[in-house]
Amino acid sequence: MVGLVDVLSPQAPGAGFSILHQKVELDIDLLRRSLTGKTELIINPHSKDLRVLRFNCRQCELKFLSVNGKPVSSAPYTDPYKNAKLPWDAGVHQYHMLRRKLEGQLKDPPEEELVVNLPKNFKIDELDPFSAEGQGALIIKVASVKRDSNDNAVVDLSQSSRTGIEQTARFSQLTVRIEYVIHKIRDGMHFAGWEEGDLRYPHAYSRNSLSPGSACCLFPCADDRTSRSTWEISIKCARSIGDALKPPQSRESLVVDGTTAHSTGRNVGHGGKRAEEDNFSFSDEDRALDLAVICSGDMTDEMVDPLDPTKKTTSFICVTALAAQHIGFAIGPFEHVDLAEFRESDEDDKLGRNAVPVHGFCLPGRVDETKNTCLPLAKAIDFFTLTYGSYPFTNYKLCFVDDLPSDIVDTSSLSICSNRLLFPEDIIEPLDQVSRQLVHALASQWMGINIVPREPVDTWVVVGIAYYMTDIFMKKLSGNNEYRFRQKKASDRVSELDIARPSLYDTGPLASLDPSELEFMALKAPLVLFILDRRLTKTSGSSGLSRIISRVFLNAKVGDMPNAAINTAYFTKTCEKLGHAKLDVFFTQWVFGAGCPRFRVTQRFNKKKLVVEMMIHQGPHGEVIDRDLDGNTFMRDVKEEIRSVYAGPVQPIFTGPMTIRIHEADGTPYEHIIEIKEATTKFDIPYNTKYKRLKRSRRQKERSALAAGIEFPLEGNDDVLIYCLGDILQSDEEVKEWRLSDWSKEDEDKMNQESYEWIRMDADFEWICKIQTNMPGYMYLSQLQQDRDVVAQLESIQYITSQRENPLISSILLRTLVDRRYFHGIRTAAAAALTKHAKDELNWIGLFHLEKAFQEFFCFTDSPMTRSNDFSDRTAYYIQCAIPRAIAKVRDNNGRAPMRVRTFLFEKLKFNDNSNNDYSDCHYIAVLMNALADALSSKPAPISNPFDEDMDLEGDDGDDIRFHNTCLDEIDRYRRLDEWIPSYHNILSTTALDCKLQLIKAGASPLNLVDFLQYTRDGTSDILRLKAFCALMELGMYKNNAILRWFLFILGTDPSPCVREHMLRLLGKTMGTIAIGENSNPASAAAAESDSLIIEQESSTQERQTDLARKQTVVGALQALKEEIGKNEVLKKGLWGAISSPAISLRELVELLDMCELLYAPESSMVVVLKYPRYWKCTKVGK
Repeated sequence: MVGLVDVLSPQAPGAGFSILHQKVELDIDLLRRSLTGKTELIINPHSKDLRVLRFNCRQCELKFLSVNGKPVSSAPYTDPYKNAKLPWDAGVHQYHMLRRKLEGQLKDPPEEELVVNLPKNFKIDELDPFSAEGQGALIIKVASVKRDSNDNAVVDLSQSSRTGIEQTARFSQLTVRIEYVIHKIRDGMHFAGWEEGDLRYPHAYSRNSLSPGSACCLFPCADDRTSRSTWEISIKCARSIGDALKPPQSRESLVVDGTTAHSTGRNVGHGGKRAEEDNFSFSDEDRALDLAVICSGDMTDEMVDPLDPTKKTTSFICVTALAAQHIGFAIGPFEHVDLAEFRESDEDDKLGRNAVPVHGFCLPGRVDETKNTCLPLAKAIDFFTLTYGSYPFTNYKLCFVDDLPSDIVDTSSLSICSNRLLFPEDIIEPLDQVSRQLVHALASQWMGINIVPREPVDTWVVVGIAYYMTDIFMKKLSGNNEYRFRQKKASDRVSELDIARPSLYDTGPLASLDPSELEFMALKAPLVLFILDRRLTKTSGSSGLSRIISRVFLNAKVGDMPNAAINTAYFTKTCEKLGHAKLDVFFTQWVFGAGCPRFRVTQRFNKKKLVVEMMIHQGPHGEVIDRDLDGNTFMRDVKEEIRSVYAGPVQPIFTGPMTIRIHEADGTPYEHIIEIKEATTKFDIPYNTKYKRLKRSRRQKERSALAAGIEFPLEGNDDVLIYCLGDILQSDEEVKEWRLSDWSKEDEDKMNQESYEWIRMDADFEWICKIQTNMPGYMYLSQLQQDRDVVAQLESIQYITSQRENPLISSILLRTLVDRRYFHGIRTAAAAALTKHAKDELNWIGLFHLEKAFQEFFCFTDSPMTRSNDFSDRTAYYIQCAIPRAIAKVRDNNGRAPMRVRTFLFEKLKFNDNSNNDYSDCHYIAVLMNALADALSSKPAPISNPFDEDMDLEGDDGDDIRFHNTCLDEIDRYRRLDEWIPSYHNILSTTALDCKLQLIKAGASPLNLVDFLQYTRDGTSDILRLKAFCALMELGMYKNNAILRWFLFILGTDPSPCVREHMLRLLGKTMGTIAIGENSNPASAAAAESDSLIIEQESSTQERQTDLARKQTVVGALQALKEEIGKNEVLKKGLWGAISSPAISLRELVELLDMCELLYAPESSMVVVLKYPRYWKCTKVGK
């Protein structure tokens, strides 16, 4: 089998040496964004003939370099940031010339920038590994990184490559010392709050990334995750905010006559504050805030600089071998939160001294939010420790910062998190998602930091195990229903997405190509491990994947895994050894192959043989014909096309065991395991029950008897009755009040003739697949009401949703929605499905049921007026949000939301009362605003111009227009309210912009650019700015040169990497929508501008073919893109201006060059500017 080679080779020594230990000293000037650094690398040669040392080193100016104390004169160094520009007045057509200058950094892995040539007379001695000198080298190494005796330093040391330790004694070590300066930090570190006029607390942090190129921007190193060593880090910075804001002269003046005075943020010894400090509006209290240094590893020392009392040096040590990209730090006025205090007492007693300290660090004023957000982490780290093995480091820290592009960046024992994740106690909505993100960050310490993939193709193992651990803990935290419901939704999503994609194994090298690649891997990889666990647990009787993961961690700890780097072959071998099963077929199908199976199942009962005859047929899976391009994933498709990335091999047949559970008439489930080996599998399942299927008739008899006041006999009746979910609203009064329907006599007769209740395919969830069966609807109803598995209930809802509208189905969905015993995900799915049955032909029965359910739960008795909100019950909150969403989708035969729907939503928004609620209602209001906008943006009223102020507003149309404008005013009222009383993340303002965008695109609201442009200014919340820019691009404002110029200016100059990152993605999405023609509709645009008649002519065959090509082929889309915007001069100048900006990172620069490649033909030309020669002329002025 491809990829499964049982060879555990050591790290490929491409450089001819390995780094055993690295010491880094950084002196950071926060205000000027510069640093002075020193680094010392202890190198172990792999050969005595080593003559060249290569290191990654960017944006540094080298001051001194020595090897074993001897200065090195020959050290060629090429800074890619100095090459990131063309030395003449170039343009976008010269993008290829700039790319050629950066060719070395675009490789994977990138070329080393610093080359140290050892002198010819430099000699590397070979040592006897058993000699005193050879053993002494290792002893000195251990002594240099020893810790207290109560930790696992010895075990951590064994994580470094065995090959490296053996080589330590073979050749004499080299010590490379480099001193350097970075005058202006452009990449690798971000400074937030240090701009003039920025009111945020100033802080800074390292910008780590999965791909190489971030760590080497701050110190020379081997920037490769397979190159791991122990570390010592010392960071010198200002002691307080006030000290950081002082110019160097004022710091020097604090040393007078050999005595020092500590600065507290006030200007000591000066008549007034310096002009440089006046640019920052910090109070004296803020200036006195101490700056804390948070870093990977263990803090060993913190001391004030004896020569400059305004500075301090904080030292850290990492005794576990780590890659350079896993070293992270943050500097700022952080407040400390001891998250271990949330540890449960029994867990604390169980772990004792092995309990891992958990620390949170946040900016001033956000302690309560940090406590609330990080509440489950102490429980999570204890669960992981007891389930999978000891934590690989001594403590765990989280630091929350501003402007972080991604939500979380994982480094050794430190997770740098975005402040966007923080939420207070009165916010409900982000609870589950944020908790899962933080728990995954913790799981990544075990798998992702401590253990890394050996090769990029092995990334799926690391990603999959980290997310699998996360899901197992979330199951413990949120319950089994939530866990299985999420797994089922993820399985359905994978089945939809895994079409014409590379295999899971081949996706690893593409992770840096586009963010969606890693997102897909994070979705599918843990699911594959989930079904692997299900199969191992069932077939071998083992403890499943948890034991395998524990063994992987143990092997890495004791050194059996070279360099703590895992690969697919090693993981497969471990699974087979501990699972006692051959898994080569499983991994071939689900890891090395692509696509997901699709089954079509037929079944019938043979009364003569008393068996259920079944046939399972596998249809085509993974193939798709003429798939339309999507603007959101256009850039990914283009990059894959350019780099010749093809879809993975689709398995013709997926094989493996499948559990079929038949619920027979006596209510007993009988399980049968069949082995799928062919495209079509036929088999017979024996029937076991002697009873007839009389449950429903008995239930009707009992109901009728109780209604008549007659006692129903419980004995002497062979009917078997099982009470089930959804068995509510059964009395005649309730049936009449709720307008419920029941089965017809014909249906009852059919049901009574059936010999079993329902058949459940893949009952143990061992497949990622789509299954279609020919079961009748009433069997799905039995499954919905009687199967306790939430996955079975969801499958029933999905089937029922696909059926034609019917009053009976509406009644079934209503009973599901109203029954509180159902899981909230099933109830919300039922509410969404009721929309389909809100039709005029059915007397709007679905709409009536939704309104009635909302009134029953959330309104006063016999009144449409809602009660004051009470979100103490989260399930009720989800239902309260789901019903308005469903009602907003109701449409009449003309495609317009009925007035009844719009009135309902408007009243719920206008009369919303949160005065007695302990929780914020901002997310609920956002749901109502979106729902109202959704209803209003349905087909506009049949009037010529609803926004004409001179129009006659008499009659029904006039009432409709007045109500429409009232709804728009109500949405805008919440937007204005958010300006005075900001909501969480300004969600009301962002929702209002979404509503305006939707209404404008539907022609239900006039376009006013000021509504969006006002939020694009500096100083506005980043979330609001990005939302406003996104709306402008969706409205086609890229055709407005002024807005396009402003957009590209922000893209190239904004100091926030978060804003630049999202603007870059937005530009790619916009190019995608232009390329496939999503926003090109001249007829509708003309209709919005004019009242004149539009005559549509049938397009020619050539035009239709061209339009089809741009929607379905990358080549056709790129051709259309060039024709649309390729000649726009504003775009050319703006793009090249962003490329030439010194504010963007190298990765952002490469992304922009990729976009130029799509739009412009390369021209190898150079504009030469020559000044005319100056001619002298002599004139005789004398006589």
